[in-house]
Amino acid sequence: MILLTGATGYIGGRLLQALEQKDYRVRCTARYPENLKNKVANSTEVMRGDVLDRNSLLKALDGVSTAYYLVHSMGASGSFEDKDRIGAENFASAARETGVQRIIYLGGLGDAESDLSPHLRSRHEVGHLLRQSGLPVIEFRASIVIGSGSLSFEMIRSLTERLPIMLTPSWVSMRAQPIAIEDLIAYLLAALHLPDSQGGIYEIGGAEQVSYADIMRTYAQVRGIRMRMIPVPVLTPYLSSLWLGLITPLYARIGRKLIESIVHSTVVQNDEALQVFNIRPMGVEAATRRALDNEDSAYAITRWSDALSSSGAKPMPSGLQFGTRLIDSRTIEVPHSSEIAFKPIQMIGGKTGWYAWNWLWNLRGFLDLLVGGVGVRRGRPGIEKLNIGDTVDFWRVEAYEQNNLLRLAAEMKLPGRAWLEFEVNGDANSSTIRQTAIFDPLGFWGRVYWYGLYPFHLFVSRDMLRGIAKAAENQQDISVNE
Repeated sequence: MILLTGATGYIGGRLLQALEQKDYRVRCTARYPENLKNKVANSTEVMRGDVLDRNSLLKALDGVSTAYYLVHSMGASGSFEDKDRIGAENFASAARETGVQRIIYLGGLGDAESDLSPHLRSRHEVGHLLRQSGLPVIEFRASIVIGSGSLSFEMIRSLTERLPIMLTPSWVSMRAQPIAIEDLIAYLLAALHLPDSQGGIYEIGGAEQVSYADIMRTYAQVRGIRMRMIPVPVLTPYLSSLWLGLITPLYARIGRKLIESIVHSTVVQNDEALQVFNIRPMGVEAATRRALDNEDSAYAITRWSDALSSSGAKPMPSGLQFGTRLIDSRTIEVPHSSEIAFKPIQMIGGKTGWYAWNWLWNLRGFLDLLVGGVGVRRGRPGIEKLNIGDTVDFWRVEAYEQNNLLRLAAEMKLPGRAWLEFEVNGDANSSTIRQTAIFDPLGFWGRVYWYGLYPFHLFVSRDMLRGIAKAAENQQDISVNE
């Protein structure tokens, strides 16, 4: 039995799929199991577990041979170092008490002899605390990860595509050794096949040591973008984080912690991993092309912003967010079960309509037809339950989880890419409906399109969410009468 912590995070979500595809017996822990149960295979167990609650770990670790520790608190408010320390101590003692044979941990690269950032210092401390359990611990230390949906890739992507002329602080010249998400997952899987008694620290990275400026130039070359960098003498991590918050999808709190780590070199100094593991990681250009190919074929399988930090806070606040991807997210509380709250969502489009301003939706479809798009003529399947790949007017279902999630990808003519997502979480008595519109603009005209339509989008989106809540109320009345 393999225990996977952090399965709701970016890397944990990818590792979960890889373990399931190889038919391993997997158990996942989550502070809110209902957020994960619809995202795992039938053979995968999901249990409540919180590294800040030692008692919850004892049951989750019972019968486990190998445990992955992929937890961090970088998205948490307050002292993330204290939370990381408590979580690691709890996990180490619970693993020892329950007879776990091995822990596999993912930390961060950085010279332990230098003055590390709080984030990297905490990553190293967590590895040390896990080893104090006396159990074999395989600790991987990695630089930034390049993959569709990763935090680092989103930052590079946003800066390069949004700023043809970039004022670059000194940290863009810092050396890193980026690793592709596929190679990182390969290392995490390969660790399962090391002898039980073998532990150690393995520094892993891609095929090249490059600066952040080099990574951005590579991205620009792959995308065919012309860009110019103008160095500036100083830009503090705090000011950089505010700047990133305006230009990219990163939030200032996470951006500051990221920049504090970036100012340190994160390159492999000990290549023992290449001797122990039969893995030859790809370079920056190949990793970038892979990430872009994955984004173009589908919205990232997992996204860094989906992760739940150990503080319990979700890193996507309501309201409009600015960055390369423009996001408008809002929520409403309804006094109904998730099943009742989701019912109107799974019926959306077609004859049902969009619960508000249907004439505007129809006008948008007509205009789409005029420019050769699909319009709204396709409607939607007559059945209530949608399936991935179904069409809903000028959208296509990209993700569907009964009573929990519907994500639609736009297929109308647009100067960019767009998604509309509905997520429902709750219990038998109340639920929260989150409605999120995401627009990925293409160049200058893409942004003109978004900002030009945003005043209309504002009240259409608001009234649509209210309409869904009202439809849920009507559905509740029908259920009671039945």
